[in-house]
This record gives sequence, structure tokens and C-alpha cells, in this order.
Amino acid sequence: LQLPADLTKMHLTDNPHPQVTHVPSSQSGCSIASDSGSSSLSDIYQATESEMGDVDLTGLPEAPVDSEDEEEEEDEDIDRTSDPLLGRDVVRECLEKEPADKTDDDIEQLLEFMHQLPAFANMTMSVRRELCSVMIFEVVEQAGAIILEDGQELDSWYVILNGTVEISYPDGKSESLCMGNSFGITPSLDKQYMNGVVRTKVDDCQFVCIAQQDYWRILNHVEKNTHKVEEEGEIVMVKEHRELDRSGTRKGHIVIKATPERLITHLIEEHSIVDPTYIEDFLLTYRTFLTSPLEVGNKLLEWFAVDSLRDKVTRVVLLWVNNHFNDFEGDPAMTRFLEEFEKNLEDTKMKGHLRLLNIACAAKAKWRQITLQKPSRDSPLFFSLLGGSDKGFGIFVETVEIGSKAAEAGLKRGDQV
Repeated sequence: LQLPADLTKMHLTDNPHPQVTHVPSSQSGCSIASDSGSSSLSDIYQATESEMGDVDLTGLPEAPVDSEDEEEEEDEDIDRTSDPLLGRDVVRECLEKEPADKTDDDIEQLLEFMHQLPAFANMTMSVRRELCSVMIFEVVEQAGAIILEDGQELDSWYVILNGTVEISYPDGKSESLCMGNSFGITPSLDKQYMNGVVRTKVDDCQFVCIAQQDYWRILNHVEKNTHKVEEEGEIVMVKEHRELDRSGTRKGHIVIKATPERLITHLIEEHSIVDPTYIEDFLLTYRTFLTSPLEVGNKLLEWFAVDSLRDKVTRVVLLWVNNHFNDFEGDPAMTRFLEEFEKNLEDTKMKGHLRLLNIACAAKAKWRQITLQKPSRDSPLFFSLLGGSDKGFGIFVETVEIGSKAAEAGLKRGDQV
């Protein structure tokens, strides 16, 4: 995203604002994109609608990768975003509009840019969106201009978009603030006064300003908009109420933070209309806060024993296998989990789900070559095979002795030779 106007002139300093916490943009954003090979559970169901006899694995849809049409579209996108004039004009135009004139598209443009700045890093997406809808753009053209006098009554919160300002305190100390830093009021309706003098250090300093009343209202409202879940006197989950459109039809609570244990439990709970992809998002990101996928797998096996949770657990496993098969293929412990889950489906006569699991595993598996050395021709193989032309289907590995050379080489039950 190109910076508006001359925001590309980023002035750095060794003395950033002490109240600003710098976090990567990946932590402050809220959108999560799945990998190119992922697909939803409906894809698996659609793949089996026309399969009444032999399983045709070509029916399982795969996400298109690097198609010619997509490459052309990507080239066009790159051309658009690499045009500095276009990027500058779009955001600058949104900034210069009066708050009442900003459209939803304008706010989204500003939101995309503002969430990268440290001043907005620790705020929720809904708070940033509200702030973008009321912010006012200001430019101070001359270096050395005084923005706030010492003792002056404050009425706004300022975020620097371009340039550098210096705060000179009465005790003789000074502080430099640059792009993304903030100064001004705190979220309170009490009268507040400036401590020190704020002046520009360079030409063309640009700011967004948010009035005290709006700043207090928005940050105070988010507290009322959150729901905290407590267990044994401790907060284990925080949900935020969000409305995805102005009609009020798409609204509900979305999880914004929780303990790892509570995030796992939420897999089998009801998900709101504003958080329909919670399971997919969890399966994509759990590696960042769990040491082992077995923490999830063992819980799923435990919940499978509960009749009312069985369908939800099966949906999680099917999505997991279909979207992230590497989690199982490269981990012997997770392969055993999958075998145990498969046995549970057989025992509970869930033949339709078992069929879907087998199709997903077969479609996602990759060709590989395994070399197994034997000390002599008569030495045992430590694995058994099943099938062949007389059985009417292919040759598959039926069992592999745990801890044997065959297991160490990577041979697994279900492998087709």
C-alpha cells in the first residue's frame, strides 16, 4: 500500500514515543488467509455426490494455483498498486474528506493504511474502523511551527502520518516523535493540559486528529462491546460484538483473545454469523500457540465419545485432513491419531463420514519413494500387504510393526504400493 502524499518520506528517530508499543502488523490485523491447497467441508461433500460405485479421486476439487487468468489478474493488481500516484491519490482523497462525507469504501481504504501504524496497533478492528470514520486530516507546511503550547488545553488526539515533531518539556528534556506515533489527550472527558511544547522539526508534517469527545466515546464503547468469559475467577476468553454491515442483519460476537485451552474448546461450540471460519482459522494458526497438534487431537478423540459432539468433531477432523494433510503425513503420532479416529468412525457405523475421510486422505496424499534395506533375503519385512488383482483393488499396506525398520523408513498403514 502506497503512502498518501509525501508519506513516503518516513523520518526515523532513535527515541520513539514511550507509550507506543511496536508490534508486527501481523499481530494487529484480523484477517486470516488460508493456504492455496485448502478447501471447505462442502468441497468434500460435493466431490462424493456423483460417486456411487468406485471412488473417483479426480472429483475432489483442488484450489487453482497459478492459472493464466490469475496471473494476468495479479499482474494487473501489481500494476495498480505499484503506481505511486494512484496509491497516493486514493488514500489522500479519503483523508481530505469531511467525516460526514466518508463512504464505507473510504473507511476501508483508511483502515487498511492506519492499522499498520503503531498508534493503532493494540486496538481492535472495530475501534480502528470507528476512528477512521471521524478522523480529520491536517497539514503543517513549515518546520519549527508550534502545534501545542505548554499548558494549552487539549481537545484532540494526534497521530503523525508524515514528518517529525519534537516535544520540549519544562525540565529541559525533549522527545522526538515520527510517523505512526501519537500525542495529545488520553481517552477521558476530563480537562487535560499539554505538558511541554510541540513543534514540527521538518516541512510538510501531516497528522490525523480525533476530537476528545469522539476518542473517549469510541474507546469507552469498546469496553461495553466486549464480553469476557470467566472460569474459576480468571478471564479465559474475550469476545467482541461486531456488525459486518449497517443493516444489522450480520452481527454477533467474535473471539479476539483466549487461552489456548479455551480456543481448542471453542472448536466444538456454536460459532456466530460474523465468525463462520473459526475452525479453518484455528487449524491454520494453532502452530503459533500450541507445542503439539496432539493437544488438539487428544481432545477431539475425547469429545468423539459424546454423542452430541460427534458430528462437530468429525467436521473438524475432515477440514483438518483436507486443508492441512501435512500435519498427519509427516507425523507418526498424528498418523496414529487418524487411524484411531478412523476406527471410531467404523465402530459407530458413520459410513458416510468414513468415506469422506478416506477420499480426503487419498486425494491429499503425495507420491514418495521409500528404500527399505534387509540384512538378508529371508529377513522379515515387518509389514503386511492387502489387495491385488484377485481382490479387485490395488495393493495397500495393511499393518506396519511399530518401531521396526519399515516404520522408521516412513511406511504407513494405508499406503498404496
